Amino acid sequence: MKMINDIIIRKPVAADFEQWKKCWQEYLAFYEATLEDDMINLAWKRMNSGDEHEFIAIGAFSADHKMVGLIHYLYHRHGWKRMNVCYLQDLFVLQSHRRLNIATKLIESLYQQARDYGAEQVYWLTQDFNHGARKLYDEVATQTSFIKYSHDL
Repeated sequence: MKMINDIIIRKPVAADFEQWKKCWQEYLAFYEATLEDDMINLAWKRMNSGDEHEFIAIGAFSADHKMVGLIHYLYHRHGWKRMNVCYLQDLFVLQSHRRLNIATKLIESLYQQARDYGAEQVYWLTQDFNHGARKLYDEVATQTSFIKYSHDL
């Protein structure tokens, strides 16, 4: 657990489920997406399974123990690197807590987690229209030239 400007960065625990769910649903709403409760419950179960192949969560909590932000990430092999890499899948800070450097602190915490794990790289994707986040990302990482393609099965 780490205290940063009255923000605690830590792994969410079982008692945090409802707060995590609220943050997660607001994140999904930002991207105009919804998930059924069974998928939300499955995501929570997966991230708390302890399975090294599942994704993991880090939460940002206010001094009064309210979750105000989250990151979901996972480690995986990479064909061009000797060690695993870390994929930052989701990053979100509640609207009421933006511009307080919470997203930066979450990313820095993830960088430290990845270093401790032995990963060679942290990477992520974002939407082209997500200008606020992209401004931050330009400060904490290097934009690559990759374009994402996807095909649902």
